Amino acid sequence: MYQPPHFKEERLDLQHALIRAHPFGLLVSVGPDGPQANGVPFLLDAMAAPLGVLTTHLARAKGQWPSLDGQNILAVFQGPQAYISPSHYETKRETGKVVPTWNYVMVQVRGIARVREEASWLKEQVENLTRMHEFPLAQPWHVSDAPTHYVESQLKGIVGIEITIASIEGKWKVSQNRTEADREGVARGLAESQVDMAKLVRLAHR
Repeated sequence: MYQPPHFKEERLDLQHALIRAHPFGLLVSVGPDGPQANGVPFLLDAMAAPLGVLTTHLARAKGQWPSLDGQNILAVFQGPQAYISPSHYETKRETGKVVPTWNYVMVQVRGIARVREEASWLKEQVENLTRMHEFPLAQPWHVSDAPTHYVESQLKGIVGIEITIASIEGKWKVSQNRTEADREGVARGLAESQVDMAKLVRLAHR
């Protein structure tokens, strides 16, 4: 990932926070016929390794998993993103020397994938994933709410993927290279349509 110094985010807690807030990542690998990619929901265990461990599962019908075991893969997590119009910049009024750009927040993870097919591992992964996303609901659904034989049959249709993170990169491109007046103009311009990005622009003053 292209990383100008002012956009690089190296704080592991913020990188992990983005993964947790946007857990539906893109799993990228190389298969017999070239690159393969699938969007999948990840779980992050920050304490399981120095940089953390990611787990997910894939439908057996997806052709990506048979070549994954032992492969160095890439997982991409995308946070808030927004088009930035030159009209937001004070510099436009001062000199006119501005062009459009795109602000975005992204984390890229690399590590060796391990395929997990044990029923107990798969059940725990699905239960943990479900618990995380059901927790905020008034009446959370639990895997145990479904008939046992039904759950067992569904687990046979998936395979698990475990990735010990070997490297992790964060890129917070949120107008840090602009003047304070330009950054404030961007934050104001995005305040209604892109609230999350507007907040990030204001927080990025370093």
